[in-house]
Amino acid sequence: MSFAYMLKETLKNLLRRPITVESIIKNESVAVPERYRGIMNFDREACIGCLMCVRLCPTGTILTTEDKKVLFRVDRCIFCGQCAEICPKNAITMSSRSDVITEDRKQLVVK
Repeated sequence: MSFAYMLKETLKNLLRRPITVESIIKNESVAVPERYRGIMNFDREACIGCLMCVRLCPTGTILTTEDKKVLFRVDRCIFCGQCAEICPKNAITMSSRSDVITEDRKQLVVK
């Protein structure tokens, strides 16, 4: 790429309004594809406490509780879906929720 082309593209994008802010300001939900992996759903009653998901999670998102159940720190999650695949009782499912915007990290815990 030439320097002139890169400069032209940089200036064009510098003067353009950000498109991500518009959906946040209007509080609109964004359409997601059918197989989108969003925030996980957890059925605490179906969980048998095998902790396979804890061992498999690549980012340490899933932590154990005192009663051998789990909780999810969504702020650490990369939404790979491996926890849902390994769960023998299907207690973990991936939702289509894409709204993980918050100012308080405590709201990003799934129990």
